[in-house]
Amino acid sequence: MTNLASSSPDAGATAPRRAYLLWIAVPLAILALAVAWLIAADPLSAFRNGAPPVEAITFERTILDGNGIRVLVRAGGSEPMKIAQVQVDDAYWQFTQEPSGPLARGDTAWISVPFPWVLGEAHAVNIVTNTGATFAHEIPVAVPTPTRDTMSLTSQVLLGGFVGILPVAIGLMFYPALRGVGRDGMTFLLSLTVGLLAFLFVDASADALELAGEAAALFQGSTMVVLAATASFLLLLAVGRWKGAPRGLALATFIALGIGLHNLGEGLAIGAAFATGAAGLGTFLVLGFTLHNITEGIGIAAPILKQRPPLWAFAALTLLAGAPAVVGLWIGSLAYAPQWSALALAIGAGAILQVIVEVGAMLARDRGEGSRALLAPSAMAGLLAGAGFMYATAMLVKI
Repeated sequence: MTNLASSSPDAGATAPRRAYLLWIAVPLAILALAVAWLIAADPLSAFRNGAPPVEAITFERTILDGNGIRVLVRAGGSEPMKIAQVQVDDAYWQFTQEPSGPLARGDTAWISVPFPWVLGEAHAVNIVTNTGATFAHEIPVAVPTPTRDTMSLTSQVLLGGFVGILPVAIGLMFYPALRGVGRDGMTFLLSLTVGLLAFLFVDASADALELAGEAAALFQGSTMVVLAATASFLLLLAVGRWKGAPRGLALATFIALGIGLHNLGEGLAIGAAFATGAAGLGTFLVLGFTLHNITEGIGIAAPILKQRPPLWAFAALTLLAGAPAVVGLWIGSLAYAPQWSALALAIGAGAILQVIVEVGAMLARDRGEGSRALLAPSAMAGLLAGAGFMYATAMLVKI
């Protein structure tokens, strides 16, 4: 009986499991010992020649109000650094730092200077560390930073709705008129969707990389953008294909989601431009944004032309694609940081690429010609029309 018990499957599996855990623990223990030795013995001391540590400061936010200038800075040096002096327009000013003390790598602090900034003028802020290193930040146009009051938020809702929600709704209103198109007409509309999404993908990727270049080096901006876009693309592709390739309302939802993520990043940029005075969004510019985004609604409508979705579905698609512009405006004007805007745009770019793949696959299936469907005259015309219209209208809104 004892021999039978000792030879049971559970007893036989114990030894391999222990060996498995041992081969995990041994390399981890060696790594811990190596790190402890590196810290205790400090073998790199022989390479130090007295040069000051590498220091880096990134300016992430600027607030102008009745108390002066406040900037949010992030440290990126190899060792903790101490801010010693602050200059504004080449003059030294008293300042307060919150939290006080040295800034370790990755730490942030608010620097407040009681400087009487002048509305509409440019100002230069210069931070000097205790090693003498200097870091400059330019305020191109001094304007009061938006506050969290009801009127400000209401105004941003109205603007976000006008440049985000309204044009998508107008584009979806073409749905009844588009339902009568034939086979070539459907091909043209699906290709038009691919064309406008291709433009949005390139535009979002370029903007994300540009913003990533303004972020602190520790965020590894360009790598973060590529990884976020890839992860977004793969995740949405897996979700979309969970029960087969999406079609109809499901595909329209993915299109609206991708456009919504792009509009979130666009709203962040507009809100930040408002807060810094870098953009004077007049009537002409707002109308340009509205015209630019109308095609997005047509692209959302294309996959559901053979269906009759309920009215609530159109409302939901409109909000999914356009409402993120409102949220982006709020965040961008009140709590903007370049790395988070770059991340939002990168996620949006990945989502848009997933939709391009799915709409292209749907086009190939519907025509029954495989990849040759993209070479049909109606398909080529749609691609050129979609990308061309987005490019032309983008000229009205680039600032």
